[in-house]
Amino acid sequence: MRLFYLALLPLLLSLLVVAGTSIVPLRCTTVSIRGDDFLINGRPTYAGLAWHGHRIEGLLMNSRMVQGVYDDLDPQTAARWAYPDTGRWDPARNTREFLAAMPKWRCHRPLSFTINLKGASLEGYSKGQPWINSAFEPGGRLRPAYFERLRAILDFADELGMAPIVGYFYFGQDERLLDEAAVVRAVDDATNLLLDGGWRNALVEIANETNPNYNYAILRPNRVHELIARVKGTTRDGRRLLVSTFYDGGDIPPGEEVVRAANFLLIHDNGVSDPDRIRGMVRQTRSVPGHAAKPALFNEEDHFNFDKPMNNCIAALSEHASWGYFDFRMRGEGFEDGFQSVPVDRGIGSEREVGFFRLISQITGYDPEAPGDRPPVDDKDEKKGDAK
Repeated sequence: MRLFYLALLPLLLSLLVVAGTSIVPLRCTTVSIRGDDFLINGRPTYAGLAWHGHRIEGLLMNSRMVQGVYDDLDPQTAARWAYPDTGRWDPARNTREFLAAMPKWRCHRPLSFTINLKGASLEGYSKGQPWINSAFEPGGRLRPAYFERLRAILDFADELGMAPIVGYFYFGQDERLLDEAAVVRAVDDATNLLLDGGWRNALVEIANETNPNYNYAILRPNRVHELIARVKGTTRDGRRLLVSTFYDGGDIPPGEEVVRAANFLLIHDNGVSDPDRIRGMVRQTRSVPGHAAKPALFNEEDHFNFDKPMNNCIAALSEHASWGYFDFRMRGEGFEDGFQSVPVDRGIGSEREVGFFRLISQITGYDPEAPGDRPPVDDKDEKKGDAK
């Protein structure tokens, strides 16, 4: 009997990893970087793929799905986000429906999505943000309810072979923190929880649109590299998170200190309608002094033209830069429109959403009509996960 248990010991150790006092399951998905390519489980993404002469191998095609853990802690504004069928806002439902949609997105072969601990503008672009959406308490500690919703999403992304980008801060909600010390505490808390959770598939975006108008100087362009270094300097058994940040739309090139510090280069191209400008943004970013080979990735882009022979997505690919779709509910549109607008219809229903996922399928070589070319998940996966 003793020999039987000894024989099982290596298996048990391979299934569980002890982190502090918590038991963390062995993870399925590890994202890493080699040169200007992303790898998943040691293999370049989209291995061997090219499309119209552009090398797709090593890219991380993605979509902006930032509201997966959203809640409004102000009862006066929360009523604005009521679901049309129930007449009330429900943060747990928001995350459940996010989880249910993930296999559908993954079928079309994007390998990443951006989620943010402070969400994003519910209106696409806002002059003010009276709602209170912050995964962090004023002092910087991560709120347990938000973390449980994030945990469910990261766990399922790990099962699906996806590498989410976890944003820590969003402009317009940073003032919910008390002071700069709370910002630093929030970075430390989120980073430690991601490392303690054992997720090897998560990348980090420090700030959505670092700019001079952030409340706290450490989130502004001339100091945000300090937070990048802080995340990189936090380890578990030699393991650290891959981290970056990005600037206002079209604000290129990034600062030299950010280019040197970041593991990958995030580019934000809202407001850029010319594909030639997209190519130029990638080239300018790579020409910053101190640049070494590392991936370039767009993860917020609100120009579409997915049915055209040239658009911003294709222009990015031509420079071997990953590209990400940003969609919000525009004036006069219905519930099915806009992945960033709460309450969110997570299905692929609007013309823009169908166009994006169709193009990604074409680029990455997935043909839903081809015999044997099946989605990488089963129908049962759509029922995965729950959120509190």
